[in-house]
Amino acid sequence: MSDDHRAAESLDNTSHTTLAKHNVHRHCRSRRQYVEPLSLPSRRCADAQTAVSKLVQHDESSSGGGGTSLTISNCSEILDDAHLGDSISINGTCLTVTEFSKDDFKVGVSPETLRRTNLGSLKEGSGVNLERAVLGSTRMGGHFVQGHVDTIAVIQETRPDGNAVTFRLQPKDKSVLRYIVEKGYVTLDGASLTVTAVEDEEGWFEIMLIAYTQDRVAMGKKKQGEDVNIEVDMVGKYVEKSVAGYFEGSAWDGGAMLEKMVKRMVDERLQSK
Repeated sequence: MSDDHRAAESLDNTSHTTLAKHNVHRHCRSRRQYVEPLSLPSRRCADAQTAVSKLVQHDESSSGGGGTSLTISNCSEILDDAHLGDSISINGTCLTVTEFSKDDFKVGVSPETLRRTNLGSLKEGSGVNLERAVLGSTRMGGHFVQGHVDTIAVIQETRPDGNAVTFRLQPKDKSVLRYIVEKGYVTLDGASLTVTAVEDEEGWFEIMLIAYTQDRVAMGKKKQGEDVNIEVDMVGKYVEKSVAGYFEGSAWDGGAMLEKMVKRMVDERLQSK
């Protein structure tokens, strides 16, 4: 970065809600303000697709804060209205901008993020998806995503299907499979994709990338054995917690919980007579 770069004290990952459209993922809000989204025909699946230009494990600069930092270059199209403290998603992970210029920006990566996501395996030259905040006036054509990765998944296999490719993925934390349903949404490396198959017992699920999407997201270039970041639909988590709370913290047990719910409703009905 040049000498005229602006720097800020290192900020940890910020919490914000984002919106992921089908095969599209964009942030819903940054820390500081709404940011105008791009409208580029060649980037319907990401605001930008570029590469890591610098990775420092112990960045002692004021914008590095003594931790791991990533610098992403060749992304001027998403920095025209950037501010220090804004959130930009890298492979679906919400990170805080601590320094930027016209063409590149730096983010700090916390130890928790390195443990939970695939950012720890990035190297200089690794391809990444970049997303910035979306205006509230944007069409809500997908599902909400926070940019908080739940776990990573390994690509077990890829299968061509005409001009599309099916990916079979195995989550590291298989408990997330209860939030993944056929024809539902899942966010992979920041791209919102439709689930085409789920196998709970064997611990995998599948998605399909059409030809258009393959060229516009980092996952389209990944092979068997590589990993991706997963964020599941947060609505399922809230529903599960609410139902569990209804039964005073009882553990989720599928049909058994439903049976208890019905029995409790019947008992309450009988008592009211």
